Amino acid sequence: QVQLLESGGGSVQAGGSLRLSCAASGYTASTLCMAWFRQAPGKEREGVAHSNRDGSIVYADVVKGRFTSSKDNAKNTLSLQMNSLKPEDTAMYYCAARSCSGPNYDYWGQGTQVTVSS
Repeated sequence: QVQLLESGGGSVQAGGSLRLSCAASGYTASTLCMAWFRQAPGKEREGVAHSNRDGSIVYADVVKGRFTSSKDNAKNTLSLQMNSLKPEDTAMYYCAARSCSGPNYDYWGQGTQVTVSS
């Protein structure tokens, strides 16, 4: 059973930075495709950054150039460096994982809150 544990959320002023981390256990991270999602109050969950089997990362347009995600297979972790944060980035951020051979994210962390004030 894959378990995901996020850390690093918090509150920051607009223009600031935060770094999120997701630790995976119960599986070998090199065989997992992992991603960051977020959900703001009253809004649908949206993908932020997705790692692919080849190690590449795909970003949502709204975070391109500001967010950087990296996967460390040796440490079984996925990070999300968030710079130039905006109030609209305020959301609960979730780490998710799936087998790279399948399309569905079957495993989810409990989420970590990011709040950006103007």
